[in-house]
Amino acid sequence: MEVNPNSPQSNGSSVAPNALGNVQRPGEYLRQVRITQKLELDAVSSELNIPIKTLTALEQDDYKSLPEATFIKGYYRTYAKYLKVDATNIIQRFDDIYANDTGLLPNHALNNSPIKIMGKLPGSNRDRNRKWLKRGLIALAVLVVIGLIVAAVQGMSSDSSNDDAVAQDASSEVQVLNMDGGSAVSGDQLTLTFNRPTSVHIVDSTGKVLATGRQASTLNLNGETPFQIRLDDATAVSLSLNNESISLSPYTVNGKAEFRLSR
Repeated sequence: MEVNPNSPQSNGSSVAPNALGNVQRPGEYLRQVRITQKLELDAVSSELNIPIKTLTALEQDDYKSLPEATFIKGYYRTYAKYLKVDATNIIQRFDDIYANDTGLLPNHALNNSPIKIMGKLPGSNRDRNRKWLKRGLIALAVLVVIGLIVAAVQGMSSDSSNDDAVAQDASSEVQVLNMDGGSAVSGDQLTLTFNRPTSVHIVDSTGKVLATGRQASTLNLNGETPFQIRLDDATAVSLSLNNESISLSPYTVNGKAEFRLSR
């Protein structure tokens, strides 16, 4: 006669069983040991990282609610080690009664188990693989961030070097090209006012280069719209077309502006 896992006499004694009884089932034995050690099932679940539903099925020897026999043996070994009891007799008794309970051999996989999420055995290869994968992804993300930072610093250094080269090679005043040969002013008037020096490049619709280079004072230019305008530092410039102020913010990206301006 086997002991009923849910019978009250299973936890009536305060003395821990020192061995698996002749008719005792593995799960009931482990349950008695746990109760004697005054351990709550949820604490064991958290410590072993095994779902409470799985531990409950183990303690009730409900093998049809558990995954294949290989995993059940693994759970028993892990549970026995945690409770500091010998797992050898537990596994042997499990093999003896498994076929009788399920009609399957102990090495047969149970399909369609209602428990889909199995607890992870401590130290398993899957856990280690996941840890290494996580570490690899973190390392890759760090390398990408470092690469972006280095590229940004190099870009800033390159821009600074280009600005210095322009400042050395060009005069302090922008080259303003008067393509009308001194004739009367015609076309559209473009006015640029600077609060600090910056480089500009302006071409009108006919392809005339009206201004190019570095400038720090007001420019009054005439040409045919649309104007093609490039400003290395848009925040340093106030611009108007035919005495109408033009906002540069819609055209500004990372401080620079390059756009076409029409009437």
